[in-house]
Amino acid sequence: MKVARQPLRLGERLLKANIISAEDLESALSRQDGKSSRLGEMLVELGMLTEEQLLPIVAEHLNLNTTRLRDGMVDPNVVKLLPREKCETLGALPLFKVRGIVTVAMTEPHDLRLVDEIERILRLRVRPVFAFRGNIERMTKRCFEEGFAVDSVTADMDEASIELKADPSEFDLRSVTVEDLVNGSPVINLVNYLVLSAARLGASDIHIEPDRRFTVVRLRIDGLLREVLRPRRDMHAAIVSRVKVMAKMDIAEHRRPQDGRINVVADGREIDLRINTLPTVNGEKVVMRVLDRRRVSFDLTTLGMPENVLGIFRQMLSRPHGLILVTGPTGSGKTTTLYSALELIKGVHRNIVTIEDPVEYQLELINQVQVNEAASVHFAEALRAILRQDPDVIMVGEIRDSETAHVACQASLTGHLVLSTLHTNDSAASITRLIDMGVPSYLLASAFSGAVAQRLVRTICPNCRTNYFPSAEVFRTVKYSGDFRRPFVRGEGCPQCSDTGYKGQIGLYEILNSSPELRELITRGASLNEVRAWSQTNGGTTLLSEGVVLAERGMTSLEEVVRVAVFE
Repeated sequence: MKVARQPLRLGERLLKANIISAEDLESALSRQDGKSSRLGEMLVELGMLTEEQLLPIVAEHLNLNTTRLRDGMVDPNVVKLLPREKCETLGALPLFKVRGIVTVAMTEPHDLRLVDEIERILRLRVRPVFAFRGNIERMTKRCFEEGFAVDSVTADMDEASIELKADPSEFDLRSVTVEDLVNGSPVINLVNYLVLSAARLGASDIHIEPDRRFTVVRLRIDGLLREVLRPRRDMHAAIVSRVKVMAKMDIAEHRRPQDGRINVVADGREIDLRINTLPTVNGEKVVMRVLDRRRVSFDLTTLGMPENVLGIFRQMLSRPHGLILVTGPTGSGKTTTLYSALELIKGVHRNIVTIEDPVEYQLELINQVQVNEAASVHFAEALRAILRQDPDVIMVGEIRDSETAHVACQASLTGHLVLSTLHTNDSAASITRLIDMGVPSYLLASAFSGAVAQRLVRTICPNCRTNYFPSAEVFRTVKYSGDFRRPFVRGEGCPQCSDTGYKGQIGLYEILNSSPELRELITRGASLNEVRAWSQTNGGTTLLSEGVVLAERGMTSLEEVVRVAVFE
């Protein structure tokens, strides 16, 4: 008859693995007498071995997964599901949630009574993993400190949720599993977490900023920055280095700005990340521009242009030559409007060439050129070269200097349709801006086809919209002339909109179309106010009036219109 072998005790396993000596074991056992600490914890406390050496043996001994808790592997939204006093009483700490299952670090993961108690409180299934009591106590204190909180960022990372499209031999994130998150590098997990959260929340930028006490992470959502995370300050250098490695930048260079690019797949969709680092007094700041093609529509009919503006804009684009400008501040959607215009007019019968800094989205049937300062490829030089490529349509990413302005105007007079952007407050100011750049008024009068000014306003969250009556000050600011007793709409704030009251954006547009009268005004050097007055007299609208119309239709609030469209 075969006698069943008794499982080895922890001390015997450590001896068999030659991790400790018999004298070490005897010393730890003698010190353990009369104390509540376990043998493994006593050995670590005495310095006879490290947690990293002990955890694999404990995993084999308990037949459970084990982990050593570190910053970056705890989801701040999930950890707060279990009150702090319960964490301390039960010796447990929730880590993260994947597909409705919460992974919880526990000192007694084999105790089914404790697991049932945690599931009752969380109302979710629990997957226990072992961690040492001291490790859980230290991390519990850290997780409930001020500054560890996250505002509405989810870390519910499914398998294969993020993949880095780079050299597979260097980076293989195609299967981000639960075990990877438990045992992987906390810095890698944190960077993956930020990219995935930005993609899911529709953020346009990720800001990783060094502060004196924390690293501050902010996401730009619907045009405004929102703080989402504050990792410990001592993690900042590692986070920056991880981003630099992913973007193939020089990790040893800390004194100069650097640029890089990363292509990832998050939740099954390709996303480009444009990276820039900037040295500051507290360390390097990283900004990651999130370019998600699936979130951007290059269809003029879906941009929110009113029918009257859209009709005039299409007429401009149908002309064989001329200069068409899109104006507005950074982040107002100018590039999206230009791309949408190119999508409308492109075809196999047209040669369309762009010069951009940088190329944000790649379009089919369009030849896109990127500015390269190192190779002395500037806007003006590239534009001259493009003119020798037999183009029909030219898109210049931005008119920044006098030389580019001159070449763009001359190109529009020689049979080319030229589209570009300017940073001005309204459409009329584009004329005076080009004249200030040194373009002769007679040349601009012949070249100018029209200008579109635009802004992006946040739309009311549909989940928490409510009626309200704006103050008299707001009415005065927007020069409102309608019924002052009518209610307007705003959002009260809810979890779906992170208590902002807004969800999504829509465009405000005003258009200035060229005509013989306008060309005459430009030729004789009319002032900005004269051009604006002419536009108003000839049926033109303003960004402010268009914003008020959107507020009256219940799409945005008057306060949001004031924030975006009041500039003088």
